[in-house]
Amino acid sequence: MKINTLSVLLIAVGLTSGLMGCNSAMQAYKKGVRHYDAGEYNLALNQFQKAAKGNIDPARLNYYTAESYRLSNRFGEAAPFYQKAIEANTTEPDARFNYAYALKSQGNYPGALEQLQQYVANAPKATAKATLDKARREVETLKAIDLIAKNKSLITLRNVSNLNSPGAEFAPVVRGEELVFTASRKEHVYKNNGQPMLGLYKAKLNQKPDETGNIGITGTPELFSTNIFQDDVNEGTPAFSKDGKTMVLARGNNGKRKGGLDVDLYISRLGENNTWSQPLRLPISDSTAWDGSPAFSGDGKTLYFASNRAGGAGGIDIYRTSIDASGRFSRPVNMGRDINTPGDEMFPYVGPNAKLYFASDGHPGLGKLDVFVATRSGGVTRVENMGQPINSPADDFGLIYTDPTKGFMASNRGGGKGDDDIYFFQEGPDREADSTTIARNPPTSDAPKMVRYFIAGTVSANETPVVPLDSARVRILEDATGQPIAEATTGQPGTFGKYPLQEGKDYTVLVERKGYLTRREQFTMQGKSIPPVFLTKAQTDTTFYVPVLLDRSVLNKTFVLENIYYDLDKYNIRADASPELDKIVVILKDNPTLKLELSSHTDTRSSDAYNLKLSQNRAKAAVDYIVSQGISADRLVAKGYGETRLVVKNAKTEEEHQRNRRTEIKILEL
Repeated sequence: MKINTLSVLLIAVGLTSGLMGCNSAMQAYKKGVRHYDAGEYNLALNQFQKAAKGNIDPARLNYYTAESYRLSNRFGEAAPFYQKAIEANTTEPDARFNYAYALKSQGNYPGALEQLQQYVANAPKATAKATLDKARREVETLKAIDLIAKNKSLITLRNVSNLNSPGAEFAPVVRGEELVFTASRKEHVYKNNGQPMLGLYKAKLNQKPDETGNIGITGTPELFSTNIFQDDVNEGTPAFSKDGKTMVLARGNNGKRKGGLDVDLYISRLGENNTWSQPLRLPISDSTAWDGSPAFSGDGKTLYFASNRAGGAGGIDIYRTSIDASGRFSRPVNMGRDINTPGDEMFPYVGPNAKLYFASDGHPGLGKLDVFVATRSGGVTRVENMGQPINSPADDFGLIYTDPTKGFMASNRGGGKGDDDIYFFQEGPDREADSTTIARNPPTSDAPKMVRYFIAGTVSANETPVVPLDSARVRILEDATGQPIAEATTGQPGTFGKYPLQEGKDYTVLVERKGYLTRREQFTMQGKSIPPVFLTKAQTDTTFYVPVLLDRSVLNKTFVLENIYYDLDKYNIRADASPELDKIVVILKDNPTLKLELSSHTDTRSSDAYNLKLSQNRAKAAVDYIVSQGISADRLVAKGYGETRLVVKNAKTEEEHQRNRRTEIKILEL
C-alpha cells in the first residue's frame, strides 16, 4: 500500500496543532482559576474566554464563568453560562440558586421561579440555613410577582445624563448646594470588574431643567477632595453630618483581600481653609467584614451602615450606632429581623419624614435590589416596596430626597449610559419625551386587611425514632416582660397551642418534664410578619409551629455540639461558636443541679502530644466562656482528648478534618 508522504505530514501537523491548542486552552483555564481564587474576576473572564476555545470540562468552565460575572455584579451576563453549566450536569449545589437571581435580573420571573423550586427541592442537607431561607422566601415572592408589579406610583424618573458616564455613578448625597456622588473614574483599574477604581466627586446641584432639558446638575463634575482621594483603592458612599462638617465614607477593595473584607468605615472632618482631613478608620468597623454605605439620622445622633459581619440575619445587614456629645460611637446594633433578611440589605437613608429607606434583595421585590421604606408604629416595623418606576428587574438603590417630592437614586436598569447611573425622580407627571411616568393603580378595596398570628408546637424526646411526650409543662413567655402569655400541659400527642402572638415581639417557649433536661426555645416575631402585598383577604390567620426536643437526663450521656468548631492550630472561641455555647449556658441555668464535662477533640495533623495540649486548651476556652456568662466553675470540667476519639478516622478533606475538631458535653452529675 502506498502512503502519501505529504498527507502524513499534514496529518501530523494537524495533530500537533490540535494538541497545542488544547494545551493552550488548559493553561488559560488554570490561569483563570487562579485569578478567580484571588477575586480578580475580570482577569479570570479573559482567561475563561480563551479556554472556551478548547476541550475544557464545560460544567466547570461555564460555572466559573457565570460566577465571575455574578461576583463582579453582572448578573444578566451570568445567566447563559449558568444555563450551560446546568445543562452540562454541574455538581455545584448553588448553581440553580444563583441562576434564578440572574434570570430575575433579566425580568424572567417564570424561569427564576422554576430554578428556585428545583433548588429548594434538591438542596443538600449541608446547605446553610440562611441560604435556604432566602430561597424559600424568594419562591413566595416570585409566585406573587404580579401583585408586587401592580404597586405603581405617579413618579417621573429621568437619567441625569450630564453626570453619568459609561462607568458607574451611584450613592448620591446632597451637601449644601452640591451633589456628592461615587463614580468609577480613577486611573487604577479594579481587577474584580475591570472598571476604574471608585472615588468621590461633586457637581453643582440644580433641580430645574437646563436649556438642554437635563435635570440635576450644572457644569462638569469634579473631584470632591484631594485629601480624600487615594488612587489605588475604592472610596465611596459618603454620609455628611447635619452641619456638613463631618463625613463618614467607605474605603478599601484594593484587591489584596478576596471578598471585599478590607472595606471599612472612615471619618474625615472639615478644617481650616475648607480642607477635609485625612480619613481615619472608625473603631466600629470590623476588620474581618465588609462595612459600607453609611448614613446619618436627621439629628446626627445615629449612624446607620451596612455590614456582613458575623451574627447577622444573613448576607449584608443594616446596623446602627449612637454618637454621644464627644463624638464617640457606641457598639453597633443589628436593626433586627423586620429590616434584615437572609438576603442583603444596604444603602440606608433617613428621609425628611424620619422614615428609613434602604435597598434589599431579601424583601419581596421586582429585581435584584429594590428600594424599600420602613415605618415603625406601636412597636411594629412595617416594610413596603416603593413600587414602579422606582424599582425594576435591575438593581435600584441609594435613594435620597432633596425635598418631600423630589430626589435622586441609582439604578443599572436598561437604557442608561453605563453601569450604575444616577436618576432624578419627582412625584407627579412630566411631559418630557425621555421621562418614565407611571400612575398608581387605584386600590381594589379601602378596607384594611388584618393578620392574626398564633403559636403552637410539639414536645418530643430527642431520640430515634422521635417519641411525642405527654405531661410536659409548657410556658410561653414574653421576653420583654418575662410574663407568661400561655401555660399548658401536653396530652398524648405531645402537642400544645395555639396561642395568639403580637407582631415585633420576642418569646421563649419553656418546657419541663420529669426525667428530662429542661429546655427553652427562642421564638421571635421579628421578620415573621406577612408583607401587605401578599394579603388578599380581609382577615388572614397564620400559625407558627415550634417543635421542642427534650434530652433524657442520664448520667454519662454525651451530646455533640455540631457548631463548635476551631480553626487549625487555634483554640480561641470563634464567633460562630458563641451561640451554641450560649445554649449550654441556658441549659445550666434551667437545670441548676447539672454538672457537665466539656470535651474537646482535634484532627490528626500534628503530633499526639501537641494535639492533647491543644484540645485541653480548647476545652478550657469553652469552659472559660461559659463561666464568663455567670455559671459557677465547679459545675464544669474541661477535658482534652486530642486525636484519640476521631469521628472521621481517615479524614482527607478540610470538612472532614473540621468534623474531628469538635466539642462535646457529657452529663457528670444530675
